[in-house]
Amino acid sequence: MDTEPTTHRVPTRRDCLKYGGAAVGGGLLAGCTGKGESGNGTSGSSGTTTGSGRSHSVTMAPVGDVEFESIPETWIANNGSWADMGIALGREPPKGLWRPNRYHTHVYDDVPGIDVHWKDLDELWGKSLSKERFYELGADVHVFDPVFVLSRSKWKQADLDEIRENVGPVFGNSSYSRAFQWHDHRYYSLYEAFEKLAQVFGAEQRYRAFEQLHDEFIGRVQDRLPPESERPSVAILLVSSNEPEEFYPYPINEGTSYKQWRDLGATSALEEAGIKDYYVSGGTIDYETLVEADPDVLLMWDGRGRFERMSREEFQDTLVSFMENHDVASQLTAVENDAVHRGAGIYQGPIINLAWTERGAWQLYPDEFDRDEQLFDRQRVADIVAGSVSP
Repeated sequence: MDTEPTTHRVPTRRDCLKYGGAAVGGGLLAGCTGKGESGNGTSGSSGTTTGSGRSHSVTMAPVGDVEFESIPETWIANNGSWADMGIALGREPPKGLWRPNRYHTHVYDDVPGIDVHWKDLDELWGKSLSKERFYELGADVHVFDPVFVLSRSKWKQADLDEIRENVGPVFGNSSYSRAFQWHDHRYYSLYEAFEKLAQVFGAEQRYRAFEQLHDEFIGRVQDRLPPESERPSVAILLVSSNEPEEFYPYPINEGTSYKQWRDLGATSALEEAGIKDYYVSGGTIDYETLVEADPDVLLMWDGRGRFERMSREEFQDTLVSFMENHDVASQLTAVENDAVHRGAGIYQGPIINLAWTERGAWQLYPDEFDRDEQLFDRQRVADIVAGSVSP
């Protein structure tokens, strides 16, 4: 570790915490404050109500069974996927994220009553992941995949055990991509992971309301899609500049990052061309390789969230303008046809996914979906978040 705390000899933070099962070394401790919705839990969650709150346990790979004496109130998460799920479940924002600038809170500007901004959240993973910040924040639950931390940081199993024992439990799974070499446990779909977090927070009614809204929305959109033979091929590319000369390729897989493109029937030009995912190859591709793949649509990512914070016009005036005037990029079908778009981002929960699916429909099928057409009900989203709507 680059940053180690001084020796902590402190008692467990809450007398009401108790050990649950453990699948990844050490005991799992659960935070215990607050109240959830009334009603029974769902599959994978069991519990009883006591005088001090609702005792329940939730099971998720790779952490196993985690027991909660009552509903956690404060929390941290690794990314905006979990953060967005928490907001959808009516929770306060997490106290911190690994990289808050990748949490696209501008989406909430269209939803009445949600006032969350990524700049208000602590950055937990700067040059390193600091245990000291975990002690300082004192969250009731830490929502991240422990195997991710063990594979991508200097933390050891003993560090995870220390946080579980002295601060609060670790609960989560990395499912945004299916290309990770270290991920040898179960993956979850966006809504499977969302349901697990709903069980943690005792917010199953909100989960079910979102599930119904989502299914109705996707059904309406998919009913209007053209035949499969007329659907576009896309290339999702991450760049680090507004004037890129190399690209980090991300073929569409079953991870949650790509959910809207799968739902919209897009095919991956990168996969068809045999180009490996950056998470697998660690390499980039150039314009010549991209011309050979020649996707119908280019979807551009930026690791710091810059493109998503640009307006459509700003994006056109920067990256798109550069490509239109580039000797090789200008040969691409997508550039010729004005089909270079902001590609959303890596992390999305249920609210962000609704917005990005709507925008994706506008981008991929402009003849069918007008940009002025709202494809989902913002007020219904706000009502569910506020707890006033049940399916």
